[in-house]
Amino acid sequence: MRGWDIVDTMLGVVFKGEGKFSLEQRPVPKCTRADDVLIEVESASICGTDVQILKVPPGHPANEDVILGHEYTGKVIEVGEAVTSVEVGDRVVIDPNITCGTCRYCKIGQPNMCENMTTLGIFIDGGFAKYNVAPQKALHKIPSTLPSEIAVFAEPLSCVVNGIQKIRPAAGESAIVLGAGPIGLYYTALLKASGLKVIVSEISEFRSKFARKMGADVIVNPQEESLEKRVMEVTEIGADIVVDAVGILLPDALTLVRRGGRILAFGMNKAVEQHLHQYDITRKEVTIFGTFIAKFTFPATIKILSSNILPLRELITHDIPLSDFKVGMDAMRKGEAVEVVLRP
Repeated sequence: MRGWDIVDTMLGVVFKGEGKFSLEQRPVPKCTRADDVLIEVESASICGTDVQILKVPPGHPANEDVILGHEYTGKVIEVGEAVTSVEVGDRVVIDPNITCGTCRYCKIGQPNMCENMTTLGIFIDGGFAKYNVAPQKALHKIPSTLPSEIAVFAEPLSCVVNGIQKIRPAAGESAIVLGAGPIGLYYTALLKASGLKVIVSEISEFRSKFARKMGADVIVNPQEESLEKRVMEVTEIGADIVVDAVGILLPDALTLVRRGGRILAFGMNKAVEQHLHQYDITRKEVTIFGTFIAKFTFPATIKILSSNILPLRELITHDIPLSDFKVGMDAMRKGEAVEVVLRP
């Protein structure tokens, strides 16, 4: 079923190998499988993973000649013959992690651990283009009133919601967020909205300003003062919850969490090895959770975005045409951007 004007080519941001990308004309994709859906992209955003893909050496793998972009939202303009969950005209957000549904992990209800997962915008063509094809199971409908520049937060926020559901924050508790990059800022906003006192550790003055906008009660620069001392002043016994949004700070988290508290490890850095004292985990009876991407959290995330309870618009530092991708990427690399929204 077709609901759009026929065009032949589109501008896309294409990964060209180590540290390289190009803006080039690509054929508009077609629905070739019965469950395919053709989407007209309204907005996309640059993720830290995109920055890692374009590092030298790369910090994250990707397939060459793939159109990048895994955080995007758009409108359905064509559907395959077997598609029943969406129709032409629907607005959607996209879960870019395509799981098989048949492996051992999918069958036990852990699709985020799928043994055969692939990802739109990393291993197959994604949303840094005017059009994209995705399977219907990857799509989640959104209200017509949800602005695209807010809807584009759905993918990263759904990953954060997965972590939040594990640690079960309770009103009146205290939480420390280590790192105020985009993910740390999402955690700050959600924890504050849940009624917690939130302490943020961040060395960048630029990012610290955004932590305050997301509701942080206390912001500490650990290069200028003792984070542990400041946390004990605020909490007396240590934090109920510590979130490592960086990926290298688990030893610090163990120092900052109270006895019987919870630690959430979100950030990832495969190159870094940590030295931990297992004694501290046992003696303090600490619970440590790992969390990876989204896990059935898109519906809840869409409700959060639609409620307008989080001040996420404050995180948009750049709202630019797709053709200015390099401007946005350079700003991300220099630490001069938080959220870069691209308009195809």
